[in-house]
Amino acid sequence: MTSPALAPFETVYAPTAMAATVDDLATSAALDVLRRGGSAVDAAIAANAVLGVTLPNQCGMGGDLFALVHQPGQEPAVLTAAGRAGSGASADRLRAAGHERMPAYDIASVTVPGCVDGWTLLHERYGRLPFGSLLDAAIGYAASGFPARSFLADTLTSDKADAARHIEGASPVSGPVGPGTVLRRPDLARTLRAVADGGRGAFYGGEFGKALLDLGNGQFTAGDLQTVQAEWTEPLKTDVFGVRVWSPAPPSSAYLVPSSAWIAERAGLPGDPGDPLWAHVLIEAMRHAAVDRPEVLFDGADGNALLAESRLAPRAAALDPGAAADLSDSYRRAGTTYLSVVDGDRMAVSFMQSNCMSFGSRIPAGQSGVWLHNRGIGFSLRPGSPAGLRPGARPAHTLSPVLVTDERNTLRAAVGTRGGDSQPQVVLQLLARMFGAGQDPATALASPRWTLRGEGDDTSFATWGARGRVRVAVEADAPASWAPGLRDRGHRVEDVAAFAHSSGHAQVIETDPATGLLRGAADPRSRSGSASGF
Repeated sequence: MTSPALAPFETVYAPTAMAATVDDLATSAALDVLRRGGSAVDAAIAANAVLGVTLPNQCGMGGDLFALVHQPGQEPAVLTAAGRAGSGASADRLRAAGHERMPAYDIASVTVPGCVDGWTLLHERYGRLPFGSLLDAAIGYAASGFPARSFLADTLTSDKADAARHIEGASPVSGPVGPGTVLRRPDLARTLRAVADGGRGAFYGGEFGKALLDLGNGQFTAGDLQTVQAEWTEPLKTDVFGVRVWSPAPPSSAYLVPSSAWIAERAGLPGDPGDPLWAHVLIEAMRHAAVDRPEVLFDGADGNALLAESRLAPRAAALDPGAAADLSDSYRRAGTTYLSVVDGDRMAVSFMQSNCMSFGSRIPAGQSGVWLHNRGIGFSLRPGSPAGLRPGARPAHTLSPVLVTDERNTLRAAVGTRGGDSQPQVVLQLLARMFGAGQDPATALASPRWTLRGEGDDTSFATWGARGRVRVAVEADAPASWAPGLRDRGHRVEDVAAFAHSSGHAQVIETDPATGLLRGAADPRSRSGSASGF
């Protein structure tokens, strides 16, 4: 495969409709739905269902989703499909077993998945085509086979991919899995057909639901599965970089995108992304915005308060252009995929769906073909924490999709990425490049990035545990001045490969304000993404 750094990578233009996903099979499914008269929401559901088949390490029906839906002239609607802890969830029991934090690969970190309920509510409100027809492509790929993408192939051949035995063509007896290896998932095809025919009842009340009850052994009840795990919520908004940025409210981490962008702009973000000061100001803005995330992000947190100028202005004032701040005592209180679709009516969807870690909890739900996510790692086991594990609560989420409009609520862009705690960091850089520096989507996506890593922890879900003491991972193709400029300001800089998976798989669809054309691109870091339209 040609290196993304050398391959031609240009912004795609389309006059009518566009989809951008991490897999060209999903993008094609979305475009087929749009051509058949489906809405952007119909197309997003179809694409997400395909991604759950072809990239099970990143997403699937066993996970959660967040989506923002834009219609011209209206405020975006936010769908929060974040599952809740079961009635038998117990922080005391986990602490008594010796756990200081939620165990990642354990049924205790599984919440009732919200994905299928999310599909249902989205379709009820915005769907145009019959719901069952939206799953046709996904069912076909699961039953008849699909070519493995490099990211999935690499994961299945690694030592952590015990999931391989649940995929036909990926088990050890089938030989090594490489890009293009044909894989099949007949169990998942059966579950998808059941959902296509019977909706949420066939999922939560069918084979999947029974398997979840059995695995939970008292952690979940039938009533938990009957409770709808999705709801429409109010969006958050912030004006920054000359546009309006919309994001979901808590328990999503997306508030970090507009808050860090506001801090960076107020602190004097330079216009040149090649300047190490540009990287420094964005890094410090994110650190000031997110240092207290573990204390302030929880189910029921007031998102508008988190974006209040009275809260952010002192942080912007404290940002030092010459040095990385010591935030250890500051501001104290008393595996994912992203896709975007725009249809001919300029309905736009910014859509994020996730298993959390790669293959989630790594626990399959019986023979349903569905892996259970582990979003429960977002709960705290610290006694008295507002983010503590308790029955019926939703954990803090890393999922951070955003929509961008002008002041008249005309669409400017749908933006998002995978990447755990790095999601708001990557989206911040994309917004700064597109709306601060005027870069087109392909240039913004292909440009080098920094991401922050937690103290002594290389997972992408523990960045803020040490209250701002982070390492800065800089891609190898960054401007030569970045690393020394950041080190001179006190940052601990580490090198990562150019176009690294750890730097996110982002997608962008933007409306060209001059021509009204759609223009978009899919992150070259995924090696398989595509943006296409008509």
